[in-house]
Amino acid sequence: MHLPVRTVRSTLRPKRGQALVLACLSFLLLALMTTLSFNLSHALREKMSLQQHSDALAYSMGVVEARALNYYAASNRAIASTYVGMTSAHGYMAAASATGDMMRAGQMSFFIIAALEVAQCPPYNFQHCFDAIEALMIAMDYSSKASDYDSKVKDVEEKFNKVIHDLNTMANGIHDSQKSAHRAARNALRDGQSASLSDLTDYSVPGASSLNSSVGGLNAEEFDCAVDGMNCQRQGSSNKARAQVMTEISNASRPSWAANRSLPVIMNGLPTYYKSDFIRDLLKDIPGEGTHVIMGHQGTAKVAQTKSNIHGPGQVTGNEGKVVVADEHGTLMSQWRHGFGVGTYKAVVESSENGGSHEPGGAHSGQHDEFKGINTKDLMSCSGSGNCFMKFRANDDPSTDWGQPHVYSYVTKQFFVGDKDKAPWELNDSGSFTLTHGAQGDGQLRLAPGEGAALSKALVYYHRLGPNGWKEAPGLFNPYWRVKLHPFTAQEAARVLNRAGNGDAADLASAKDLAL
Repeated sequence: MHLPVRTVRSTLRPKRGQALVLACLSFLLLALMTTLSFNLSHALREKMSLQQHSDALAYSMGVVEARALNYYAASNRAIASTYVGMTSAHGYMAAASATGDMMRAGQMSFFIIAALEVAQCPPYNFQHCFDAIEALMIAMDYSSKASDYDSKVKDVEEKFNKVIHDLNTMANGIHDSQKSAHRAARNALRDGQSASLSDLTDYSVPGASSLNSSVGGLNAEEFDCAVDGMNCQRQGSSNKARAQVMTEISNASRPSWAANRSLPVIMNGLPTYYKSDFIRDLLKDIPGEGTHVIMGHQGTAKVAQTKSNIHGPGQVTGNEGKVVVADEHGTLMSQWRHGFGVGTYKAVVESSENGGSHEPGGAHSGQHDEFKGINTKDLMSCSGSGNCFMKFRANDDPSTDWGQPHVYSYVTKQFFVGDKDKAPWELNDSGSFTLTHGAQGDGQLRLAPGEGAALSKALVYYHRLGPNGWKEAPGLFNPYWRVKLHPFTAQEAARVLNRAGNGDAADLASAKDLAL
């Protein structure tokens, strides 16, 4: 009886077929993994380059903004210096105008002395009568000199008005340059291309998109909100409040001579800034003899609310800088022969839009209306007039970084090359292939990357140099604005991504406990 025997050859044949299938599948998987590795490496390298480019763009736009803010600080100081110059000019004019009134004070002193001499004249003291006549002659000499000095002051009044006019024009011109700088910086923050920012893309990541326009609009909003008076959803201060800031800065910046002209004085009490010829006329040549001293000489010049505020403190609530005014006053005391006389003098020079004023009247002609006031218009309507300036819009909310502006960058790039000669790891022009799996149908497998995106943020912040520099609040009178890359909060990242039109990424950014 023949029994069937299963040979070894018949048992190995199916296993050999399975091994062949597995080997082919392994080679396929190896090829796919190799291709995927090349594509992944390419995508990671491109993503890193794109992210670095986005960081560089955000930082560079921040540099543009920081430089603009530092320019505002420097130019605000220049604007303040124009008002300081006006106070000094008014101080000089008041000091000059006081010369004529000092002579009139001498005249008054000798009128009093003459009266005292006359009182001592009858019945037999004829020397007192002669002294009274001589005192009257000296008083007339003082009167003549007063007219001479008034005339000299009147001769320079036109030049004085021109100085104030030019300084007022300079303040408006500097602010116009601030507005030009703001427009240029704002355009760069909006488009990410101006101010040579386009070179970043050409040099670092050719083919990357420009800054997303909606994100650029967000940058422009942040920049505008940093300047008080620009269009912004955050509340700003009033024109009057901004005027008070510049007025206080200007008064605090005055040189000591303009602020307080009571010192130094020479032995007779007259300040040293008067010419020796004038001092000799006043105290020696005209009276000829006797003792003549100035008592309580004071003078100051400042930007004030009204002329009557000239002797108030420099920092006072409600001082909006409506006028520039200077004052010079004191008392002349004379002892001559048998009499004693006292005369006071005062000079006030005021410039304002309403015409100003000038005392004494003999040294004045025309009007002093070349100073138009500080910050008299809304910032957005200041152009060639209004004496506006750039003020920082502070915010007491720490979540907004105290109002310091942020700069965002969102750029994209297509990582898929689409040319197998340039990128052979992409398999073909589509970077994908189709698999057919029996009744289950066709399936497409993509091994090449698509479009990549990068998001970055920079913070433009204020930090004064030196120890405890962080304690100084941000402002636009010191040029200490800098920039740094800054981390996102989840809500902030989602807001920027939504503005960029990437809702899926915004949802991911809002996910709980997701590290950014």
